[in-house]
Amino acid sequence: MPNHASRRTLLTVAAVAAVTAAGAASAAVGTARDPDGPVPDDSRPGDRAPGRSPAPRVRPRETMERMSLAELVGQLFVSRAYGHAATEPDSEDVALNQKAFGVRTPAELVARYHLGGIVYFGWAHNTRSPRQVAELSAGLQRAAADSGAGVPLLLSIDQEHGAVARVGRPATLLPGAMALGALALGTAGSTAEARRAARIAGSELAAMGIRHNYAPVADVNVDPANPVIGVRSFGADPQAVAALVAAQVRGYQGAGVAATAKHFPGHGDTGTDSHVGLPLMTHTRARWEELDEPPFRAAVEAGVDVVMTAHIVFPALDPSGDPATLSRPIVTGILRERLGFRGVVVTDALDMAGVRQKYGDDRVPVLALKAGCDQLLNPPDLGLAVRSVLAAVESGELTRARIEESVLRILELKARRGLFDAAARAVEPARAADAVDAAVGIPAHLAAAGEIADRTTTLLANPVGLLPLDPADRPLLLVTGTDPVSPTGTTGPPTAVLARELSALGCRATALPPARAVAAAPGNAAVLVCTYNVPEGESPQRELVTELLATGVPVVLVAIRNPYDPARLPACAAELATYTWTDVELRAAARVVTGTVRPVGRLPVPVPGRYPLGHGLAYG
Repeated sequence: MPNHASRRTLLTVAAVAAVTAAGAASAAVGTARDPDGPVPDDSRPGDRAPGRSPAPRVRPRETMERMSLAELVGQLFVSRAYGHAATEPDSEDVALNQKAFGVRTPAELVARYHLGGIVYFGWAHNTRSPRQVAELSAGLQRAAADSGAGVPLLLSIDQEHGAVARVGRPATLLPGAMALGALALGTAGSTAEARRAARIAGSELAAMGIRHNYAPVADVNVDPANPVIGVRSFGADPQAVAALVAAQVRGYQGAGVAATAKHFPGHGDTGTDSHVGLPLMTHTRARWEELDEPPFRAAVEAGVDVVMTAHIVFPALDPSGDPATLSRPIVTGILRERLGFRGVVVTDALDMAGVRQKYGDDRVPVLALKAGCDQLLNPPDLGLAVRSVLAAVESGELTRARIEESVLRILELKARRGLFDAAARAVEPARAADAVDAAVGIPAHLAAAGEIADRTTTLLANPVGLLPLDPADRPLLLVTGTDPVSPTGTTGPPTAVLARELSALGCRATALPPARAVAAAPGNAAVLVCTYNVPEGESPQRELVTELLATGVPVVLVAIRNPYDPARLPACAAELATYTWTDVELRAAARVVTGTVRPVGRLPVPVPGRYPLGHGLAYG
């Protein structure tokens, strides 16, 4: 067992300075003006992160051989933990940890189960602010260093940006995948800004101690009614999606953060949300090879560290009826053998209904390992899951060699992302927060996010030339519509953000709720109505747009999430798609409305019955 006391002697000022310098270096990488220029090659094995001095050579196999079976099995699990701090969570989080895990604190959870990783969630109260996240990360790494084999944690998060983000302001919030797909189509297929966005996002995550992001989404969204992917996908064209996935893999990993291509073998044509049910994919094998395979193949060729499985049944790839997460023909036969992937395979969350319908929670972790998965993400009952894997080894259903195979991949990934570097792990929480200030939400990143967003907004319709509105005329504008909660809980509401930005640009804009909007519409130069995932048939959103049109005031439709909304609504005087309802996208939409910037984005998906893939208008 490692000498933890001697490890703690590495907590020197020099070590802290190395971490701060690494955060600043990552920030500089993220804001480089030439995002397709030379970057550190973090796609290949090694044990240093960009911006760092070479670390002492870590030998993952030797580390693994010193570990007990319990320590090996612990490395396979990535669990939630409740609380904002490693050792002093709030009382309500103490109660949640005791109920779920039989421990009081996240640090105790790491020690009890020898965990390989922790995943951060807002609902688990992990993500109050970037500084707090950095302090939590440092505290958890200290807990890992002081327990068991002393192996560092791989701390992970869903920070896709756009519709899925866990850390909000003052971190930089960037356009999401479909917005970047719109930008790429509008700039002759360039992937430079997608890579730039990933490098910025990665550098900020690294400064918070998070070295594994569950992004990018590699699913090709071809079903407008897809309830779980939608704008999280780059689009409907497999080759365009493949190029953007590869760009973001290189961007994240160039910033020292493991990227994850998800959800294998492809979740873009499903009508069921795998969080609540078990989707059935009806593609033929030939259709899968044409549509779903290219982005994952591109990710593997780009050197992606991790691939996440999907909880979907895909009979053309495996007729057993098992979800892909538990399918050896899919995970081992296709991902490992056909695509040649040699990195870490992580399951999608094991508390999702899609993976729990056929087997019990005791069997799912064992079957996932037998299928070829390496990391077991957020089982609903961690204690049961760990005991089940240990029992499977004791019974011979799983061999120690099979466990070591996955653990070695995990340890190699940790080494490749610099986690065995003492300076990266041994920083005091207060100093970790200082590194955040040098890299997270800095002016250069915020400016870059705005520049990227300016080229994502898509002008879908402008038949009478209503747009752009001239702010010099001081037009009176009304903004109304749907106000969904921000993905991070730290921005919005969308109608208020849009109205404020329009006013800042010179217009006289007021935001009102739908119940008051129709009566207030007359006398305005235009009404901007924000829509969000309009369903087929009659709905309150359709009723609102119809009533606003009846006032005779020009209506500007702003689809703030799925761009399919116009097909489900009456035609308006102008129609735009923003793909995301966070502040950065809504401010960009206001700049397009006023002509401060010209619309560049092009639809990365077709809008059935209205607009083809690639459609987008420009101002004359």
